[in-house]
Amino acid sequence: MSQISARTTPAPGLSRRALLGLGLTGAAGTAAALGTAGSAAAAPANGAPVAGAVLPARYRAMLDRTPTLDHWVAEPFRLSDVSLADSVATRAQDQVLRLLRAYPTDRVLAVFRRNAGLDTRGAQPPGGWEGFGDPDEDAWGPDDYPGKDAPRANLLRGHYGGHWLSALAQAWASTGEQVFKDKVDAVVEGLGEVQAALAASGRYSHPGFLAAYGEWQFSQLEKYALYGEIWAPYYTCHKIMAGLRDAATLADNAQALDIATSMAHWVRGRLAPLPAEQRQKMWGIYIAGEYGGMNEVLCDLAALTGDDTHVDTARLFDLTSLVDACARGRDTLNGLHANQHIPQITGYLKTYDLTDSEKYLKAAEGFWGMVVPGRTFAHGGHGEGERFGPAHTVAGNIGPRNAETCGTHNMLKLSRLLFWHSLDGRYMDFYERGLLNQIVGSKRNRTSSTSPDVTYMYGVNPGTLREYGNTGTCCGGTGLENHTKYRDSIYFRSTDGRTLWVNLYLASTLEWADRGFRVTQETEYPKVGSSRLRVEGSGRLDLRLRVPGWIARGFTVRVNGRRQDVDAAPGGYVSLDRRWSPGDVVDVEMPLGVRVVPTVDDPGLVSIEWGPTVLLARSKQTDYLELSFYGHMALDGTVDGALTPTGGGYFRMGDLELEPAWSGDNTSYHMYVRRSEPRVVFGGDDAGVENVRRPDGTSLLDAVWSGGGFPNRGRFVARVAEVADRFVGEGLLSAADAEKVVRTAARAKLA
Repeated sequence: MSQISARTTPAPGLSRRALLGLGLTGAAGTAAALGTAGSAAAAPANGAPVAGAVLPARYRAMLDRTPTLDHWVAEPFRLSDVSLADSVATRAQDQVLRLLRAYPTDRVLAVFRRNAGLDTRGAQPPGGWEGFGDPDEDAWGPDDYPGKDAPRANLLRGHYGGHWLSALAQAWASTGEQVFKDKVDAVVEGLGEVQAALAASGRYSHPGFLAAYGEWQFSQLEKYALYGEIWAPYYTCHKIMAGLRDAATLADNAQALDIATSMAHWVRGRLAPLPAEQRQKMWGIYIAGEYGGMNEVLCDLAALTGDDTHVDTARLFDLTSLVDACARGRDTLNGLHANQHIPQITGYLKTYDLTDSEKYLKAAEGFWGMVVPGRTFAHGGHGEGERFGPAHTVAGNIGPRNAETCGTHNMLKLSRLLFWHSLDGRYMDFYERGLLNQIVGSKRNRTSSTSPDVTYMYGVNPGTLREYGNTGTCCGGTGLENHTKYRDSIYFRSTDGRTLWVNLYLASTLEWADRGFRVTQETEYPKVGSSRLRVEGSGRLDLRLRVPGWIARGFTVRVNGRRQDVDAAPGGYVSLDRRWSPGDVVDVEMPLGVRVVPTVDDPGLVSIEWGPTVLLARSKQTDYLELSFYGHMALDGTVDGALTPTGGGYFRMGDLELEPAWSGDNTSYHMYVRRSEPRVVFGGDDAGVENVRRPDGTSLLDAVWSGGGFPNRGRFVARVAEVADRFVGEGLLSAADAEKVVRTAARAKLA
């Protein structure tokens, strides 16, 4: 028996707190679900009207339940609790919102209606992977499969509509604009009509079946069909169910929950009779066995309905070999399709929350640690050609197509969920890196009413271009979701309501009605290294401010002008646990500096980073640019002197222009450059000595600066002397040259 039925009273569902933790509350707020179906409820804080048809009576009790997610120590706010002011993120958000407003709903529904034999109303599908199938294939039933050579097209169709529905629901929850609520309801109504038509045909194994193609792909997967013969049927199923979940929880659409629940019953009907060995083989098939986050959405349905059967169904998606290996710390990721497995891990973590089975928690923690930092590129992405590379390999895994945007989207989801369990700052430090650089930068800086204009691959190889466009692709779909939920992780709260975490420094306002607090964050971060928080409200609150891992020049906090004595360890949080009064002001100073950051497997290949921002060197050259930095190194390890700021996050280095990764520009660029440091130079002073290297490629200057910066000149000179002495002992440097090196270090003028 699962934890849901074991820990709760007979009425189904979970508490408001638990639903917030699962991300299952929306713009109308949980208050809407308390009303009578068909009646009006109070408007949410953002002024959005509440839908008349809210979740049905059998789900209303979920808001007054004793929480069951005892493992969690932090949880998110509703999207409607946070509003955004102008920032680098709102540029991308506003461009996607315009697309969602303008794009016709009938085009999104066209592939579903065609499959069910319904009138498509003259609409053409979005295109790309989301196009009509072959007319003959549309008519195939579960067992109507004429063979591998039969015509087929667009076998992933329907997935994009699920993403679209999630994005609409998030847009409604975030903005309260009625156009998004109306479109949510129209898509759900259309999907309901399709599900009913498919059921009425009598051709499918269960009336809950809903897809934009026949059931045959699922049947063929059970016979171990490979990618190409089929695509990824349960992946598409997940996107549709996730969109319906979001329509129910973020836009209070009752029909959406009924449709998703019926789909869950169909899924169980297909999988439960299969032997465990058969399912294991299915889930291990490259791409064809990809199922997105089916286990995650089923756990969410269990939380919403109190039906622990959905947890049992979620566990039918266990890939035991992966779970066991990750839980034991055995790295088997090399060669695996990255985004096939990342969403599964999030589902395993939610399964842990509802079963208390520790192996799922250990698997999630182990998996994350295998990806970050050892397989992670500077902007937060990973993988080459959609596959994970070897452990502790970044430079050695750079190729023509790195960093699928879908994968980073899902790594961010996993990271925030792990933080709620552990409060480990590593997770949100990575979150900032991936969000600001790859996700914000994945949206091209132009407005379109027909294309999401987002990246598939956000490459890292020299002279590459971002792969913008992606109507109908997987990354086009997740791209719609990425840019409609920037507010979901700026702030978290403790489950006991006593602590507020500030995770991201983005201009925004939090309305914490339960505690009577309003927190307004005024900042131009990441273009500046400061933020001001204005607190309105009274009472005791532990305000915790994230200290970014890139900090090199200190992290200063003042309350009402008075400097606070805080332990600001990079990568952690500082605590301001005090009684607050209306009008209190918190000022955070975290000076930005330019750093060169080596890859984990090649110290000579580096990224150039300015505070949280990765800088891209504009060049069409397809060999690595060779640049020198050590001569510009300041005492704190930054290299500001090598670059000249030109405004707005852009820089020059001689004739070379550098742009921020979040720019959305469409240029050829280098995310990594090759260090060219032939001579020992400190503060622009040349020692007249070759920068000799060890057999492993590590140079004398690499060894001096390996720990970053120094607290004072004495430590710096001592380190130089220590390294020079070692290189003499290793036969790489003469005593006379070592003396020159130390003398130069002693007289060098380092900032």
